[in-house]
Formats: sequence, C-alpha cells, structure tokens
Amino acid sequence: MVNLVAIQEPLIIMLMKMAGVQTHAIEIEPGTIMNFWVPNETIQKPNKKSKTTVVTTINPKPEKPVVVLVHGFAAEGIATWQFQIGSLSKEYSVYVPDLLFFGGSISDSPDRSPTFQAECLVKGLRKLGVERCVVVGFSYGGMVAFKMAELYPEMIRAMVISGSILSMTDSISELTLKELGFSSSSELLLPDSVKGLKALLSVATHKKLWFPDRLHKDYLEVMFNNRKERGELLEGLIVSNKDITIPYFPQRIHLLWGENDQIFKMELAQNMKWELGENTTVEGIPKAGHLVHIERPCVYSRCLKKFLASLPAEEPLHK
Repeated sequence: MVNLVAIQEPLIIMLMKMAGVQTHAIEIEPGTIMNFWVPNETIQKPNKKSKTTVVTTINPKPEKPVVVLVHGFAAEGIATWQFQIGSLSKEYSVYVPDLLFFGGSISDSPDRSPTFQAECLVKGLRKLGVERCVVVGFSYGGMVAFKMAELYPEMIRAMVISGSILSMTDSISELTLKELGFSSSSELLLPDSVKGLKALLSVATHKKLWFPDRLHKDYLEVMFNNRKERGELLEGLIVSNKDITIPYFPQRIHLLWGENDQIFKMELAQNMKWELGENTTVEGIPKAGHLVHIERPCVYSRCLKKFLASLPAEEPLHK
C-alpha cells in the first residue's frame, strides 16, 4: 500500500526549491553525513560524471544574513520549518539541517550528546561557507542551539528559542513526564503506535487536530526511523541537577513561545529569561502550544522576522 506521507516527497522537494532551498548532503567526517537544505544560489551544479551527492564544499558563499533553523525530535527539518522558509528566504540565506539520525543524516560515532550534534552542525555549516548566523531552535533543536552558542560564540550572532530549555535535567524530565502522564521520554517522543502518536500530538498542540488513522500510521513509518539511535539521543539528553551550570551567552536571545505549551510551559521561559540575563527577551504567542510555529505559522514568522530585523547590521562577509 502506498505511504501517503512518503509519496509527497517529490512535491515537497519541488515546493522547497521554489521557496528557495534544496537538499544537499555534507560529509562532516568519515562515517558522519549530515543532510542540509541550503539556499538555491549557493549550490554549484554537480559534475555530470560524478555519481555521488555527498560534497565537502558548496560555493558561492552566502551573501545575505544567514538563518539556521534547527528542528525538534518528532520530525526532520523540512517537516518542522516548511511554513517559515518561504517567508525568510527573500531577505535571508536559510539553512535547514537534519540532525543526526533524522532525515538523511547518519553517523557511526557512539556519541549521542547535544554537544556532538552541535559540533557536527557547526562543522557542516563551515563547509557550506557559513561564518556567522542566527540560529533558531525548536524543542530538542533548541538544546542543540544553546550548545552551538556556548561552544562557538564567534559564529552565533543571536538565538531564537522556542519550546526548549538549556538542558534536560533529571528533575525537569521527571516533573514534565509526570504532569503529562507519560512514564518515559521514549514513550512520549518515540511513539510506536497510532494511539501513541495521537497522545504526543494531543500534548504538543493547543487546538486538537484530527487526521485519519491511516495518515498517523504512514507518518510513523516515515518520520520515526532510527529508533534505537533516537532512544540513545534521549538518554544522552538527561543531565544531573548537580552538574548544571548556566553559561554566559554574549548573544541576544529571544524566547518565542506558545502561551499554551504543555511540555515546556511559559513559566519555564520566564525563569530562563531571569537566569540568562539582560540579553534575553521573551514573547508569548496566544492560542498556541508546543508546536507554535505550525499552529500559528504566520504569527510566528512575523515575530521571528521582527526580531531578526532588530539585530544590528553586520559588515558584509564577502565583498
């Protein structure tokens, strides 16, 4: 039987190319390949004799300010940011990675930490010619974005974080799961049944969505592969409360939240603002849950673009 989600892939590729991005695989290091959606204008046509789509560099380098959109745990890059790409691509060079074990990204490394994801993502961006960027991180991608900014402050101009926290401590994990009625992170974020996927969507959205069971089943088959590795990613997220320190971030940080987020509630964003200091601002979007960028895409994009426009202009990197 035809998978209704998988069959849409050629159409999505065409629509994303029209929106300004297309897919390319980058070898980060031997055994690690990361898929990126990159601006159309940065891609050189491959040599017709070449039999591989994996490249180590792409030219020319981006001329417009760079925005990197980092997805969460229940979907790959394009499925997460499909509504934002078109609205950003006229003014910005938009890069959308698939984190390791999502989309076409793989690694034979045993490291499952957000730090390793951040290191690989930065290496990939540098191979793509990106020297400075604003990173937008959602949920799991927000934790990766925080690591990028902590480890590579010279690269990250600013951050927009939605539905995420600095680190998943054992106490936050236990409290969140208890409040949501799940026994483990895997039960919540790695559903293996239509019932489980419906439960995840129920807590992730403000307005309840209805889809036929057939579509839920097809989505599970396409979006929840690499289950073993993703389970290990969830295990690699948890850190002890006693090991937590709040890094100093020189960048501006904007916490852009769904006011009805049940997974990471608005009060967590307010607490983070206090912890992160005067460079941090917080903004809530009403009638939206954890999936704020999908439930209120126009409002989200408008808020995102307003923040981006408020950043001081930088000298052109390439003259």
